[in-house]
Amino acid sequence: MASRWKALAEGHAWIMGVLNCTPDSFSDGGLFIDTASQLTHAEAMVAAGAGIIDVGGESTRPGSLPVEAQEELRRVLPVIEALVGENISVSIDTSKACVMRAAIAAGACMVNDVAALGGDPDAMAAVAGSDADVCLMHMRGTPLTMQHQVRYDDVVDEVISFLESRVAACMAAGIEESRILLDPGIGFGKRLQDNLDLIAAVPRLKALGFPVLMGVSRKSFLGELSGADVSDREMETAAAVTACVLAGADVLRVHDVKAQVRAIRVASALRPLFAARLA
Repeated sequence: MASRWKALAEGHAWIMGVLNCTPDSFSDGGLFIDTASQLTHAEAMVAAGAGIIDVGGESTRPGSLPVEAQEELRRVLPVIEALVGENISVSIDTSKACVMRAAIAAGACMVNDVAALGGDPDAMAAVAGSDADVCLMHMRGTPLTMQHQVRYDDVVDEVISFLESRVAACMAAGIEESRILLDPGIGFGKRLQDNLDLIAAVPRLKALGFPVLMGVSRKSFLGELSGADVSDREMETAAAVTACVLAGADVLRVHDVKAQVRAIRVASALRPLFAARLA
């Protein structure tokens, strides 16, 4: 396991803070569009308890259209350079090989790819040729089409099979096991029950032998359950985050770190007790 994930072996869930440098992300698009506001927000997330900042320059909300690589680079590179200059760990949220390479060259230590290095034919080589970690996520289709492909015979079996195949591809390309994390893709081409089933299946995902990242923050399925608007889902997020941590999730990707850090810390402390009871 890579040294930056060492705490995971000690049972403490990591917090990944979301920094969307986009005008159209589902939750906070347009709020952080200049480097100064992005840096201020990222610093506040780190101060609140985030261990890594996930920088994205292209929305992956359902129905979203891709942006040109140069525009994505224009959005993300200045803030990545600024964060790295302050010794803040950075993940780049992208599916484009050229953006991966530029972000890694600027100091990003992780690639978070919703396409699991399968959306760009050069993505696998971009990561294999670096020492960056990679998070492989399950998604059918693309953000534009994913909600049109939401029928599964068994969502957990299909997600696990997909992730196993992508891990095998990574290892064949020379990406070491210690650099790989897995994400079942909550909300990406999934129905309400699918999302709940995948949260409950975190122990099965963990059994694959890799850290598990869960992105449940403010997702639509939470609004389906409670009726709350996306801007008012922090309590729902805390409940889902707690369930994920108790199930064994290692990294929680959240928008409002300050609002979620207390729930994550308490759930992390309770997790060994739950695990012992269930053993």
